[in-house]
Amino acid sequence: MNIHEHQAKAVLSEFGVAVPRGYPAFSADEAAEAATKLGGPVFVVKSQIHAGGRGKGRFEGLGPEAKGGVRVVKSVEEVRVNASEMLGRVLVTHQTGPKGKQVNRLYIEEGAQIAKEFYLSLLVDRETSRVAVVASTEGGMDIEEVAHSTPERIHTFFIDPATGVWPHHGLMLADALGLKGDLAKQARTLLGQLYAAFVAKDMALLEINPLIVTADDQLRVLDAKVSFDDNALFRHPEIAALRDESEEDPKEIEASKYDLSYIALDGNIGCMVNGAGLAMATMDIIKLYGAEPANFLDVGGGATREKVTAAFKIIMADPNVKGILVNIFGGIARCDLLAEGIVAAVKEVGLAMPLVVRLEGTNAELGKQIIRDSGLNVIPANDLADGAEKIVKAVREAA
Repeated sequence: MNIHEHQAKAVLSEFGVAVPRGYPAFSADEAAEAATKLGGPVFVVKSQIHAGGRGKGRFEGLGPEAKGGVRVVKSVEEVRVNASEMLGRVLVTHQTGPKGKQVNRLYIEEGAQIAKEFYLSLLVDRETSRVAVVASTEGGMDIEEVAHSTPERIHTFFIDPATGVWPHHGLMLADALGLKGDLAKQARTLLGQLYAAFVAKDMALLEINPLIVTADDQLRVLDAKVSFDDNALFRHPEIAALRDESEEDPKEIEASKYDLSYIALDGNIGCMVNGAGLAMATMDIIKLYGAEPANFLDVGGGATREKVTAAFKIIMADPNVKGILVNIFGGIARCDLLAEGIVAAVKEVGLAMPLVVRLEGTNAELGKQIIRDSGLNVIPANDLADGAEKIVKAVREAA
């Protein structure tokens, strides 16, 4: 689960992390009131969406000369004017894609005199079963571009959750950022604070870009992106309450109610698969046969009839879907139960598009028989390649 920048900073501040003062605003009046509280002389008006690249983004309906989604202004009235222009408009960045995201809230923050910018993040490294700390002197830039063009400027080290942060970790961070003296001490303190927040709140990612040194030699978190482990949210109702469903696809919200892993894509062939790896392979082979998947959907190894029915409804709620490929390998899941779910879902919501089903594994023959006996116009597939070829051909013929 993702949260907004202002929410992330509020969480981090609970652990002593130094962040600039600021207030969220949902209207131009609230933005002006926030600026009045801050007192100036410089204010930053920040769009709050779940995507990066806001400063370089563009608003739909405004000319190319218009400022992006992060603006520095010098008066309360300028805050009000910019807030009026930004709220309710769609902001397009390199991370939102061409559709962009509508700006429904802002963060009004005090300005900062920036002397240096750094990049810093903490994330779970599954290969080492440790928390990876990634640091770079190239703050304020896309870390992907830094990794591509100057990988030697990215430094990574690991913290064992069994021991937590040790003094040498702080030294490694200070060295990676080239900090000396009091700034090095601040870096060591900051790392302990960030790690404590990361573990206590079950974060999956904590990204600070940029981490800045101010003109008076203070480390400050100028921007923060935080993602939480969905599986741990039951332990953190205060975090779950921060969820902003307006930032999410309605189909993805519905999928989460049934514990389905669903991500909407831009293609026209819906996919329903059990197992994340198999789902990825299914999307790849659809592309291999010249089409585009409309979604990633993993019903899980313990898929039930109810889950399958819900998955079908979610796929068919996408108007871009022109055909569906079901690819089931029954290991833990039983193909006969999944077949019953497919039949029930199709009968409930109707079937106005081609449907190809591939079943393999536990009770596969029984599952195939259930589908044959249903009387539904379902195209059987012998294997994954056969299924992909058939659904792509059926969609093209139906167009």
